[in-house]
Amino acid sequence: MTTTLPAGLVALPGVYRPQADTYLLSDALAREHLGPATEVLEIGTGTGALALQAAARGAQVTTVDVSWSAVTTARLNAWMHRVPLAVLHGDFQAHTGGRRFDLVVSNPPYVPAPSGRIPSRGPARAWDAGPDGRAIIDRICAGAPTLLRRDGILLMVHSGMCGADETLGRLSTAGLTAEVAAKASVPWGPVLRSRRTWLQQQGLAAEAEEREELVVIRARRS
Repeated sequence: MTTTLPAGLVALPGVYRPQADTYLLSDALAREHLGPATEVLEIGTGTGALALQAAARGAQVTTVDVSWSAVTTARLNAWMHRVPLAVLHGDFQAHTGGRRFDLVVSNPPYVPAPSGRIPSRGPARAWDAGPDGRAIIDRICAGAPTLLRRDGILLMVHSGMCGADETLGRLSTAGLTAEVAAKASVPWGPVLRSRRTWLQQQGLAAEAEEREELVVIRARRS
């Protein structure tokens, strides 16, 4: 995978650093048309890497994250790279009421977790997303029609473990035209390895499975 992510990003402790899913989404973002009139929303910014990539191409970018550490990190990286970003703290739906965008980008939490309770603090809030990994994915699917302008695009990456067909179905039901735009197979990370027994018990992973499929979902509002 190639990437056009900015170099030299910093990350405060507990902030999700760019990894394989970030790079895959970055490649998909690079294929979208962006310009000075393009308004972009990023949901869950982390270091701000994807937001900076879009802003560097001239787009007007708003990004939002529930983590103050991520917000501070993204603001710091924007300042260091001299790229304008509007970085907001809180829930994406609370900050976007009534606003529509040409492009919505998200690398949301999507790792299945034994607890049905979404973490409110700590590093795990960047990846834990309930027993099926869809707690945030489903909210984005439901909110996409009101976030996107006509012909607006949603780009979202998540694990195939969460069910790409489920995401496509929910977006289709919401009135969007959706497809899997990219895939990648990557080795399991430490979080998945630590949950191997539970994932197998839930039918989310096969015995001795060592690789995870990542998917980028691309959806357009007609």
